Amino acid sequence: MPIWLMAICTVLGGGFVVRIFIIQHDCGHGSFFQQRWANDLLGHICSLVTFTPYAHWRRQHAGHHANWNNLDRRANVDLYSTCLTVDEYRAMSPWQRFTTRFVRHPLFSLVLLPPCVFLLLYRTPFDSPKGWERERRNVYLTNLALLVMIVGLGLVFGFAQVALVQLPILAVSSIVGVWLFSVQHRFEDTLWRGNENWSAFDASLQGSSYLKLPRVLQWFTGNIGFHHVHHLSPRVPNYRLEACHRALPQLQDAPVLNLRAGLTNWRWALWDEVNQRMVPFSAAWK
Repeated sequence: MPIWLMAICTVLGGGFVVRIFIIQHDCGHGSFFQQRWANDLLGHICSLVTFTPYAHWRRQHAGHHANWNNLDRRANVDLYSTCLTVDEYRAMSPWQRFTTRFVRHPLFSLVLLPPCVFLLLYRTPFDSPKGWERERRNVYLTNLALLVMIVGLGLVFGFAQVALVQLPILAVSSIVGVWLFSVQHRFEDTLWRGNENWSAFDASLQGSSYLKLPRVLQWFTGNIGFHHVHHLSPRVPNYRLEACHRALPQLQDAPVLNLRAGLTNWRWALWDEVNQRMVPFSAAWK
């Protein structure tokens, strides 16, 4: 197969994995089907395509929905949905500032790290408390199912061929998926608040964005660009998000990002509490 055709197939395959991940995500919220057993069954099946343990990720993701854009609860969320304030960054040592900027550099955080997260980090219950027995067990059972699947495919098609197909698709889908997850809350006019002033309604409509994508990309990303609607009501399935956005005028006042803005939003790194906006690292010394 020509390299150019392999590249096209890899990108398309990555796009389909992203869409499957959005379905798994909806199952985790109990929104894709009305019946919980149906959501859980499909979610576990999707996890074999996305390499993401369904029950473990579902509980982790619940922490994001409970704490997003809350300055006092940032310890409960991940690298991609948190930030530092300007004062916190200024108070760091030179070495701490260097490591912070390195970890958040787009080449590391959005290109090199995502494949490692999905391929390696999700193979362990890396940040789950001991009380998460069901979720920890789910990680190991997912690993076992993936091993059986990969060995079966390898015996039929050859392990080298399976790796040449699976690894590039996983790399593409993980990079796109992580970018989607981070872009929706990281823009200049987003809203961060402390516990006393935080509300789910304000954080949904001002701290989450509407990522307006071309139709074909909107389909591959499962309408998750309507992220403000999703945060306002996570039980709305992805195939109803656009209809909800269009039906309620107040939802159309959410911040809008186009594709170009989404691709450059990595520079918004710090929350400026004085000016109430996100700023680049360089602005900390202005």
